[in-house]
Amino acid sequence: MDLSSGELSAALGPLRRARSMPADVYTSEEFYKIEQDYIFLKQWFFLCREDQLPNAGDYRASTTPGGPVLMVRGEDRQLRCFANYCRHRGSLLLEGEGNCGKRIMCPYHAWSYFSDGRLYGCPAMEDAEGFDRTENGLVPLRLDSWSGFVFANFDRSAKPLIEHLGDLPARLGSHHLERMRCTWKKTFETSCNWKLILENAMETYHTGIVHKNTVGAQQQRSFETQGDWLCMQVISGTSIATLPGVPPLFPSIATLDEDAKQGTYFTVVLPTCQFAVAQDTMWWLNVTPLAHDRSVLEVGGCFPEEVTEWADFEVRAKPYYERWEAVAREDIGILEKQQIALTSKLFKPGPLSVRDDMVQKIGQWVIEKLRTSQDTRI
Repeated sequence: MDLSSGELSAALGPLRRARSMPADVYTSEEFYKIEQDYIFLKQWFFLCREDQLPNAGDYRASTTPGGPVLMVRGEDRQLRCFANYCRHRGSLLLEGEGNCGKRIMCPYHAWSYFSDGRLYGCPAMEDAEGFDRTENGLVPLRLDSWSGFVFANFDRSAKPLIEHLGDLPARLGSHHLERMRCTWKKTFETSCNWKLILENAMETYHTGIVHKNTVGAQQQRSFETQGDWLCMQVISGTSIATLPGVPPLFPSIATLDEDAKQGTYFTVVLPTCQFAVAQDTMWWLNVTPLAHDRSVLEVGGCFPEEVTEWADFEVRAKPYYERWEAVAREDIGILEKQQIALTSKLFKPGPLSVRDDMVQKIGQWVIEKLRTSQDTRI
C-alpha cells in the first residue's frame, strides 16, 4: 500500500483547500484489511429492525465483515445474535430469514441449539473425553438497540451503543422512530468500496446530475454532531421520499419539532449505515463491506405504525418504494464507474467543494479510528 502522507494531509486539512482521499483508501486490499481489523470488528453495525423478527423462533442470517452472524428471537422473546456456525465442525447453521421453531438444527451432523444459544443435541458425543455441553453453545455477539433499530458488535470492550450514537437520539427524537414499522427492503450487490456509497449518500452536489430524471437538484445544510455519527438536512417543506410530481401520500408526523419540519435528515451512523428521516417516513441504507471493491447495499423503509394499518397503505406506499429503488440504482451505477476510475495509475486526488463537507468528515473519521487503534504508517 502506497498511502502518501502528503496526499493524506491534504485530504484531512481545512475544507476550502482540502482534496479527496488517496485512491488506495478505496482500492487497496491492504487498506481494506486494516479497516476490517480495526473498524468493522470494533464498531457497532446495524442489522435490522426489531419488528422484522416479531415471533419466537424468527431468525435472520447476515453476512458481515467478521463472518456470518445469526439473529434469533428466543422463546423468552429476547433477541440475540450469534456467530452463524456449528460448534462441531463449523457448518453454516441457517441462511436467509424464517422461523426455526424452538431449535436451531445444524444441517450437517444434526447438532442442535436452543434459541438462546445453549447446546441441545449432539449425536454420538457420549464417549468424547472431556466434552462439556455447557461450553459448546453458540458464540454470542454484543447486541443492543435504539428506537427499534438493532445493532451488533464483535468487540466486547467497545463503548455502549448509546454512547456511540451520541446526540443522534435527541436530533431524531421528535420523529418517534420506535413507533415505526419496517414495510419494505431490497438488497443490491455493488462493485464498489463501502465508503463511496456513504460519501455519495451524504452530499447533494451530484443529485441534479445523476438524479436529474428522478429526485433532481437538492440543497443541504449540515449539523455539528456529538458521537460517532454525521448529519445533514435536505431542505424541503414537505417530504422528499416520493419522486417530484408525486405529492407525499401520508401526513407529516404530528410531533415533529421545528428543525425536523424543515426537511429530511440524512445521517450516517458510522461506520456503515445511513438513516434518512423525512417528515412522514424513514429509510435506511445499510452497507456490508465484502472486499475493497465489493459491497452489499440494503435499502429498507419504515412508516408510522398507524398508517401501515390503513386499508390502502400498500397503494400509497408504492411510490415511496419506487423512489428508493430508482435512486439506489442510479447511485450504484455512478459509483461502480468511480471505483474503476480510481484504479488509474495516473489518479491524483481532486479538490473538494464546500458541498463535500460530509464526504471529508467520513474520511476523517476512518483515518482517526485507524490512527488511534493501532500502530501503522497511516
